[in-house]
Amino acid sequence: VINKDQIVRNNYLQGLTGYRFGSGFTVMNGVPNSSINRYHQVENATIENNTFINVRHIQLAAGSDAERSAAPKNSTMKNNLIINQDGEQPFTTFDDVSGLVLSNNIADTKVISELMYGVKKEKITLKKASNGLLYPTSKSLNVGAKRDLKVLKKEDTGVSWYAKVPALVDFDSGKTHSVKADVSALLDAIDNAESGDVLELAPGQYDVSKLVKIDKTLTIKAKQSGKSKLTFQRSTLFEIHDGGSLKLDGLSISGENAPDAIGNSIVRTQKWGMVDNYRFVMTNSELNALDINHSFHFFITGKGAMADEIILTGNTFNTVTGDILRLNTEIEDLGVYNAEYVIVNNNTFNDVEGGIVKLYRGGSDESTFGPHFEMTSNTLNNIGFGKRNKEQASIYVHGVQVTNITDNKFVKTAPIVVEHTVGEPKTEISNNTFDETKAPSVKELRVKGPHTAVLKNNNILNKAG
Repeated sequence: VINKDQIVRNNYLQGLTGYRFGSGFTVMNGVPNSSINRYHQVENATIENNTFINVRHIQLAAGSDAERSAAPKNSTMKNNLIINQDGEQPFTTFDDVSGLVLSNNIADTKVISELMYGVKKEKITLKKASNGLLYPTSKSLNVGAKRDLKVLKKEDTGVSWYAKVPALVDFDSGKTHSVKADVSALLDAIDNAESGDVLELAPGQYDVSKLVKIDKTLTIKAKQSGKSKLTFQRSTLFEIHDGGSLKLDGLSISGENAPDAIGNSIVRTQKWGMVDNYRFVMTNSELNALDINHSFHFFITGKGAMADEIILTGNTFNTVTGDILRLNTEIEDLGVYNAEYVIVNNNTFNDVEGGIVKLYRGGSDESTFGPHFEMTSNTLNNIGFGKRNKEQASIYVHGVQVTNITDNKFVKTAPIVVEHTVGEPKTEISNNTFDETKAPSVKELRVKGPHTAVLKNNNILNKAG
């Protein structure tokens, strides 16, 4: 809730787990005399007859700081039902909330002391109604959302002439096609596949002489893990276009036949102009000889491209002269970025001159909640010391909102570099081993004082010079 004269009435919210500006329910602090593109003060808001079931966070006066100092005023929150079956009360206040007056709200848990005057604790038994929603068995309670709410199906929304197609097609949801060990057979199979299909490659080498455009959801996997080898003769093997998402599984991929040129890659998105979000997943594969020339990257995002998720699991990378995941093209600092979720788990990286991940979100806009970065149980050997790696980091994350780097082993590797910008970033670096590797660097670029990252239970061996 932000700005004047907002009415939030007769809504049913269940199972929401977000926090901060993305919490299940948030009432913001505003900026005094705010410009049109910032946060106007909450004034004359009415929040009534809503049901909150297992909503982990209800945050009031959120975002309070030196700039956002205007707390809610002349507002009410009444006749709401708040049920948390785990027994945890959901409220957090970040400023004076006396301008948001609570009355006749009922909760099944004891709430924080400053709100107890307007929230009555009462044991509530719920029962699922015919519309699929949960309501109190006692019909005498005059709180929460109405009992006649209709849960809409997707096809019941919007205009009739706009097709309600699925937002995305799941990987491996279509047919599986066997592909013989012949590059022409592979290219034909890619052209003829439907979105969601799986191409299962026979053992052998596939030397691809053309750029492979991916404009559908497609899985390419080895019939026998590690026995299907892909090489390529162009600057890139796969290029993801609008409508495309790619999963690679159990493959051996080599850059040995790539052109002797600067800036090769295994996968890239189209260089600009993408409209649709995409996904990229690679599992149980081995990458070798990405070193024909300098700046040979594994994955490069184009400007304006946005990944819903990029996942690397169980892979091995050997001898790379560039970066592994290069997700840093949005350098104008407008609050946009190239990937929402980046997950790197259980991989081994050997002799990479660039960084494993370069993930950048610049600017001061706080209306987005990512990126999210998770890195767990990887081994890094001799990473990040190439002269063209300007950050001199094995991992470089700038403006990332959620970062978890845990249970990894870094050996003779450049340090982790974390740069916090806006929002309330959550960074944890824990249970890692740093062998002949400098300790992580965390900097606050916009807020004075010590950094807010959690660094714990890390083991530093054979301290780097």
